[in-house]
Amino acid sequence: MSAPSRLTGRRAFVTGAASGIGAAIARRLSSEGARVIVADRDLPGALALAGQIGASAIELDLADIEATQRAVREAGTLDILVNNVGVDQHAFFTKTTIAQWHQLIAANLESVLATTHAALPAMQSARYGRIVNIASEAGRMGSRGGAVYAAAKGGVIAFTRSIARENGPYGITANVVAPGPVDTPMLRNALAAGGAKLLEAMIASTLVGRLGQPEEVAAAVAFFAAQEAAFVTGETLGVSGGMGCGA
Repeated sequence: MSAPSRLTGRRAFVTGAASGIGAAIARRLSSEGARVIVADRDLPGALALAGQIGASAIELDLADIEATQRAVREAGTLDILVNNVGVDQHAFFTKTTIAQWHQLIAANLESVLATTHAALPAMQSARYGRIVNIASEAGRMGSRGGAVYAAAKGGVIAFTRSIARENGPYGITANVVAPGPVDTPMLRNALAAGGAKLLEAMIASTLVGRLGQPEEVAAAVAFFAAQEAAFVTGETLGVSGGMGCGA
């Protein structure tokens, strides 16, 4: 059961929040009292969601590092930063190109560096902050057909642990949520290309025998953002139906 008041007065910035997991995170944080900034390159989608939950929305293309940092700084002091954006291109590594490497690393890792770098000074001055990065179980287990994506998400996990070490004395925590296969538009697009066997394989990779729901990932983010998790930092929580068990 959610606690509607546990994030009251907190300001949250959520990237990739117009749909899927990001939208569920924005809804959950707002429902618990946070003032949410919905950031997405899909401005109409961001505005629509913001209107539904009483949030604000900005257009943000995380591929533009300077614009991203400027947007985060202009947002002012943030209590909660959620880096949710993730991009994958399924292909065996030998079939990928250098351009694809740059694209995947920029979207999945450099964007996290950029927003965190911009948000931290104000958090340090306030001596408070909650940084929650959405990685993937692929970052811990590897991914057949997603080597560069897995490398970038593994980088997110290592980066988050480093930020936790550097910023604990400032009252700032940094944690990771690592989803497994979650029922989102992006996953459905992949399944449309891969067919029924891909869906069966994804479900079989979990211990509970189903896809996850965006709201289940959002619940983990809300925990890390709340006061109950003040003594939890540098951790990675798998929300994956057990597929990362032992990773």
